[in-house]
Amino acid sequence: MSRTALVTGGNRGIGLEICRQLGHQGYKVLLGARDVSLGEAAAAELARDGMNVTAVEIDVSKAASVKRCAAGLKKQGIEVDVLVNNAGVIAEGELLAGPDPMKGALAVNLMGPLNAARAFVPAMAERGWGRVVNVSSTWGSFDAGLEGPAAYAVTKAALNALTVRLAREAGDGVLVNSMCPGWVRTRMGSDAATRSVEEGADTAFYLATLADGGPSGQFFKDRKPAAW
Repeated sequence: MSRTALVTGGNRGIGLEICRQLGHQGYKVLLGARDVSLGEAAAAELARDGMNVTAVEIDVSKAASVKRCAAGLKKQGIEVDVLVNNAGVIAEGELLAGPDPMKGALAVNLMGPLNAARAFVPAMAERGWGRVVNVSSTWGSFDAGLEGPAAYAVTKAALNALTVRLAREAGDGVLVNSMCPGWVRTRMGSDAATRSVEEGADTAFYLATLADGGPSGQFFKDRKPAAW
């Protein structure tokens, strides 16, 4: 059976590579982007390599945009089997001084995955099958000390908590996990980063393609469970 995967923030970086890896595996890929023209350019790049990739407009920070995307796909008879919540932002700044970095970070890093989950996970639960991957970070790990920019660390910790709760509500057959890609050479990560996009995307691909009966409600790095 051919599965359909929606990857948010899919037009560049880790998201684009996740689209590529899923496309190579034969998935129908919905490449989500806020700017649909950028999404279409990225989708065309993958399509030239023979992959079944379609760009869709979705801004996860806006619930109305997510609902429009979901309604448009439903109208076309497209069911989302795999949801990869990859879209994310790093907001610089401290919590107690200067401009408030939390509003934007919360909108994308926490509410974005929740908006997408509300739009697509209930149908997965009804069908009794689905995979949800939340791209998080060890900067959101209490075990690792919540390092990194404050708003990023706090919202990624919240995303990990959201992962646990969504896994409980999604029910049997829908596996919900979060993962850390590591420090990856992307526009967000910089050229100084230690990992390639292929390495950064690998664990997300692994979780998106888990066999039935796989783990759920867990946090992974390098395909192995990581400490929260």
